[in-house]
Amino acid sequence: MIEKNSSEEEILQVEETETDKRLDLTLRPQKMADYIGQTKAKENLDILVQAAKKRQEPIEHILIHGGPGLGKTTLAYIIANETGTNIKTTSGPAIERAGDLAAILTNLEEGDILFIDEIHRIHRTVEEILYPAMEDFFLDLVVGKGPGAKTLKLDLPKFTLIGATTKPSSLSSPLRDRFGASYKLNYYQSAEIQNIIERSAKILNCLLDKKAAQEIASRSRQTPRIANRLLKRVRDYAEVKNNGQITPELAIEALEMLEIDQMGLDAVDRQILELIADKFKGGPVGLNTICAALGEEIQTIEEMYEPYLLQIGFLQRTPRGRIISESGYEHIGKNPVDSLNKKQNKLI
Repeated sequence: MIEKNSSEEEILQVEETETDKRLDLTLRPQKMADYIGQTKAKENLDILVQAAKKRQEPIEHILIHGGPGLGKTTLAYIIANETGTNIKTTSGPAIERAGDLAAILTNLEEGDILFIDEIHRIHRTVEEILYPAMEDFFLDLVVGKGPGAKTLKLDLPKFTLIGATTKPSSLSSPLRDRFGASYKLNYYQSAEIQNIIERSAKILNCLLDKKAAQEIASRSRQTPRIANRLLKRVRDYAEVKNNGQITPELAIEALEMLEIDQMGLDAVDRQILELIADKFKGGPVGLNTICAALGEEIQTIEEMYEPYLLQIGFLQRTPRGRIISESGYEHIGKNPVDSLNKKQNKLI
């Protein structure tokens, strides 16, 4: 079974934690000009916002999709700030009943933005109420049950819905079609992550060397949320060991102490690769088998560890199972020929 403490697991997980929320209040950019990366999405959104301001009307409903930690929530807050409107936030899992959504929508004012994170997790019965609300700005509610049930129609102010999702394919077609604009956020380039780290360091009053920023960026899994998390941990280490000065050598020491290597892999990532290489001769091997061998749940491996290993090409997904690539072998210091010979000898 994988052994890890909660702090190690938190560092590289992409889901937002309470610590991230507190950190975001300080580090989150407030203007489109301060938002680093996602150039195409940012330029298109800026045009959308500026055009709506000139027409003095609410902007279209927007769907933002992409991996966790890439800045979907940040963009929603920037749009609200740029348009000078209020933003109210909720999430798909939090809206359990039609009445929950009705309460939120009826409390909106003209021009307000409603931001729904994980919108793909809204229940289908609740989702149907959104259709007329998004298109014609009214609610169609059924009050009561049986023969005495009545239909109640409530007018809504013109608002903008911004939906964020990591799984756009999980949205139903009717809901997806009601968004006037859709933007995909991609993983960041190393130079962009480095710029984000340097910006965050200035806000946090960190004495950060440029090469130290490069070291942290290379281990950040191309994700701003993880980059800011790592910066915070390295800052703490520097406060204790070097009076707050973050040098390249100190950054490497801190990151090695956290068992995060040059590619952003932690001990669990490497354990997955070594397991496939050694125990299963490089694969293919099914995800269920991997999870059983590691003593982990499928969801943990599938959502927390596998996506990044696939993204950087260390792991390959095939119809027969997972295979470790040549670059994956190289990273853990093993030879694919040795695994192939072991597999052939076993067959003989």
